[in-house]
Amino acid sequence: MQVTSSSTLTILHDGQFWIGICEHEESEGYGACRIVFGATEPTDTEILAFVCRSWSALAFDLTEDDTLLGASSLLSHHNPKRRQREARKLVEQPGVGTKAQQALSAGYEARKVERKADAREARQADSERRFELKQIKRKEKHKGR
Repeated sequence: MQVTSSSTLTILHDGQFWIGICEHEESEGYGACRIVFGATEPTDTEILAFVCRSWSALAFDLTEDDTLLGASSLLSHHNPKRRQREARKLVEQPGVGTKAQQALSAGYEARKVERKADAREARQADSERRFELKQIKRKEKHKGR
């Protein structure tokens, strides 16, 4: 079994900071992450030190290539006017340009879903805790304490 893997680091200035776009492509999928180097341009030795020290610890969100295409629902309705509207919306959507930007965007969305789920669970646990405290307080009042 042959495993192909490719990694690239692109350094660019976004107007305020020097950032690095780290891309990693394997047979399982494609992943990218964004690293902020700071306001000063990193030297070659700083870049080499970063790659040697931190490359293995980077969190690449590996996604399948077909999920990066942008069309999440493929015109599933039978009504022709609705299909036409959906097709027009898909064509007119401003897409993120590069494959790396799409992978970063997909990673952000995945983390957002996880964060929302965690917040929902925390709210529910807090609500249950308050309900239990209220029940205990009611029982104590009923006993005359």
